[in-house]
Amino acid sequence: MGTVIDSHFLALTAIVTVGYQLAFFIITALFKFDKVTDFAGSTNFIILGILTLVVKGSWHARQVILTSFVVIWGLRLGIFLLMRILQWGEDRRFDEMRGNIGKLSVFWTFQAVWVWTVSLPVTVVNASDRNPPIQPQEIVGWIIWVVGLITEATADQQKLSFKNSPANRGKWCTVGIWKFSRHPNYFGEIFLWWGVFLASTPVLKGAEWLVIFGPIFLTLLLLFVSGIPLLEDSADKKFGTMVEYQIYKKTTSPLIPLPLSVYGNLPSWLKTAIFFEFPFYSKNFPQGERSNWYREGSQKAARD
Repeated sequence: MGTVIDSHFLALTAIVTVGYQLAFFIITALFKFDKVTDFAGSTNFIILGILTLVVKGSWHARQVILTSFVVIWGLRLGIFLLMRILQWGEDRRFDEMRGNIGKLSVFWTFQAVWVWTVSLPVTVVNASDRNPPIQPQEIVGWIIWVVGLITEATADQQKLSFKNSPANRGKWCTVGIWKFSRHPNYFGEIFLWWGVFLASTPVLKGAEWLVIFGPIFLTLLLLFVSGIPLLEDSADKKFGTMVEYQIYKKTTSPLIPLPLSVYGNLPSWLKTAIFFEFPFYSKNFPQGERSNWYREGSQKAARD
């Protein structure tokens, strides 16, 4: 069907993303209704994937596969988050934003940037005229995507079931994969989008390799901005004085799932350099409990 606006659909996807997010921003601002926020983000990915696939009209196998990956991921995450917020009620992230149009607009602007940037590998693949044979790195990328999706979906469901149980009220989630990672859902999301990028590489040429900024942006976002730092801060404030939580935090990887006996015995410098255990993840950890935390954590790691 030819080219629309630009050869890589960058302007087209930007215009669609801004328009879509603006519509939901207006709904949120006018009616103070924030239950569709995450749904708006995940479904935007689906729209961009399908739109670029259909507009280009090439229907190459890798284009169909990567677009299908985006649709499956977006539907799963969007429906999950929508059902969760409808069950739980208001989204606490917006408690300080509902009456502040400035903060609200910053959030929605950031969400638009997130969608457009992370979608770049699929956007450029769908816009490409190149169609080389399927390469080994694509198959590896597909496998990484599958592993990431299963990890994210499993972690989400395990935590939801845990929090829905009255017996677990006032506790942090340590069931299933959460025994081996403090944020396994984020690990799954980061992992699957790096898989998408890897699967896109056979058609990339020249400046198109800049689409690597998509998974890099997502990784930095979850590691340093709106993902792990916020949840670590919240958990430390709620559970930081509890010895069991101190042990859990000492012996459990923040992102990459690892056995407790392995991670708990690693030196601090290695945890920071390789496994993203950054000091600011514990900036609000109760200082008076630090000695107990390290002592008990080391003992437990040695036992395990």
